[in-house]
Parts: sequence; C-alpha cells; structure tokens
Amino acid sequence: MRHPGDTVDLVATQLSNRTLVKGSRSTRSTIALKITMAVSGLVFLGYLVLHMYGNLKVFAGHDAFNEYAHHLREFGAPMLPYEGLLWIVRVALIVALVAHVWSALVLTARARKARSSKYSVKKNIASSLSSRTMRWGGLAIFIFVVWHLLHFTVGKVNPTGGETNDPYNLLVDSFGEWWMAVIYLLAMFALGMHLHHGVWSASQTLGLTNSARSRANAKRAGWVVAIVIAGGFALVPLSVLFGIVTK
Repeated sequence: MRHPGDTVDLVATQLSNRTLVKGSRSTRSTIALKITMAVSGLVFLGYLVLHMYGNLKVFAGHDAFNEYAHHLREFGAPMLPYEGLLWIVRVALIVALVAHVWSALVLTARARKARSSKYSVKKNIASSLSSRTMRWGGLAIFIFVVWHLLHFTVGKVNPTGGETNDPYNLLVDSFGEWWMAVIYLLAMFALGMHLHHGVWSASQTLGLTNSARSRANAKRAGWVVAIVIAGGFALVPLSVLFGIVTK
C-alpha cells in the first residue's frame, strides 16, 4: 500500500526533473546564442580587416585607390556579374548582422530577467569599460554603419558639394571637413572598444581561456585587434584632416 507521503515525493521529484530539463535546455540555448555571436563576430572581423586594407590604399594615391574600388565591382568576371562579389559579401554580412543582433537581444533579455530574480547577483566591479559599454557601443556602431552606407555607397553625399562619382576625391573632400572626420573618429573609438571586449568574449565562448596564460593572451589579443583595426581605419580621416593625403 502506497503511503500518501510517497505520492507527494513522487510529484516533487517529477517537478524537479522538469525544472532540471528546462534549465538544461535554457543553458544549451544560451551557449548556442553565445557561439552564434562569436562566429558572426569573427565574420565581421574578417570583413573589417579586408575593408581596412582597401581604405589604406588611399596612401598609394588617387589612381591606385580608384582602381581598387573599381576592381572590387568587377572581381570574378565573367563568372560573376558586375558587383557580384560585393552582393555576396553584403548578403553574408546581413545574415551575420541579424544573427549577431538577435543573439545579443535575447542574451540581454535573459540577463535582465536573471537580475530581477529573488537571488542576488554578484556584480563584477572590476569589469572593463569596454565590457560595460558593449551594448551601447554596438548600437552606436550600427547607426554609424547606416550613416557610412548613405555617405559612401548608397547616397554618395559630398559635404562640400563636389563630385561624388570619384571615390578618392569624395573621401578627401569628406574628411577635409573637420566635423566629418570627428564623426568617423568617434565611431572608430566605439569600434575599438567593441572589438576589445568582443575578442575576449569570443575567446571565452570558444573555450580558449581555460588557463591564466590563455586568458592573458586573449586580453592582449583584444587590445592588438582593437588598436590595429580601429587605428588603421582612423589613419585615413586623420591623414586627410592634417593634409597628409590630398587631391
């Protein structure tokens, strides 16, 4: 004969098992989202390296920069149509952007829900500025990307009223205006901060920070990537602003 207490224990056990299963699924989902953020971030990192390389062509002069810009549109011809490679890259970046932003929003919502629970959460008072500004920095970069596309790709706006069909002259005219240079430099600062923490976070997600030495290497890598990429991009507006690159 079953004792009434046995029934209560059985129900409690079943509820506990359901909670564990739900928690396990939630944990797996969180890990998957973090991996998605890390991988999509690496896609953006690869694109930034190539884009920075292209921007630095400006130091080779007018013809070299414009030839590079034109070659991108004809790359792969005749197998690819005009601007075929650019559209492949654009689609890949859009997919990566959607995955990156969606994962960030879901993880942020879960973090806020966890903080609002009855259990106290220990705050990391030693967290870096780049980690504390990660979400706002990401939003600032997104707004800048829209601005950048309208400026150089979609709208091609020359703030001096000059020509817009010459990539080199458009760049020099734009960054010759101090306020345009400042906008881009602030965006590069936000990018550097985002890259600094992003490299560390991706390394942690991919299991590359399992020892004190690997954690130190990940932090150094974050600084190197941030300085090289953000600094490389910043060189262009600074060089135009100070008259190193001219028409």
